[in-house]
Amino acid sequence: MVALLAAFGCSKSSQRTTLSSAGAVIEFETVEHDFGTIPYKGDGIYEFVFKSKGEEPLVLNNVKPSCGCTIPEWPKDPIQKGEKGVIKVSYNTRITGSFSKSVSVYSNASEAPVVLVIKGRVEEAKKDISAAPALE
Repeated sequence: MVALLAAFGCSKSSQRTTLSSAGAVIEFETVEHDFGTIPYKGDGIYEFVFKSKGEEPLVLNNVKPSCGCTIPEWPKDPIQKGEKGVIKVSYNTRITGSFSKSVSVYSNASEAPVVLVIKGRVEEAKKDISAAPALE
């Protein structure tokens, strides 16, 4: 029993996440991305890579962000066994401060969604002092 719990605990800490049903299997390379610090209006895009590993084609039914500041793009066609796919997640970097947002991936691989997470901090906008009037 202890060995089983230890093995389960170790498997939960791995970066790869695999969910499956009777025939479709989805495996993500990672389910979390930390941008660190991003400049205001900087690049807030990350691509989550996954692979279809089941006997049936993988179908992504829906990909829902936790809020409107996060926009996902995903393949609409079935992904065949052995093929890779990408879910591109864009965060609005005009919103400053720390963030942690999730995207729920619903597919035919499982009843429960896979939850992808992006996090980081967007710097404050820099003031343009070159446009300020000169002091005399």
